[in-house]
Amino acid sequence: MTPAQCKSARALIGWNQLSLANAAQVGVVSVRQFERGTTEPRRATIAVIRRALEAAGVIFIDGNGEGPGVRLKRSP
Repeated sequence: MTPAQCKSARALIGWNQLSLANAAQVGVVSVRQFERGTTEPRRATIAVIRRALEAAGVIFIDGNGEGPGVRLKRSP
C-alpha cells in the first residue's frame, strides 16, 4: 500500500485520519506521517491500516502498468 492509496481509500469511504487510526488501532500520527511520506512505518503498522480499510470495503489494486489504485467492493 502506498501513501496515495491510503489517502484515496479513506476518501472513498469518507474517513478522516482519526477514523482510520481508530479502526486500525494505531496512532493518528502514524497515519498522518505515512500519508505525508515523512516516515516509513513498520510493515505491521501498514498491514493493520490496510486490513482496517479492507474491512470497510476497500480493494487495493496493484500497479499493473497504470500504477496502483483502490476501489470499493461491489454492493450485494
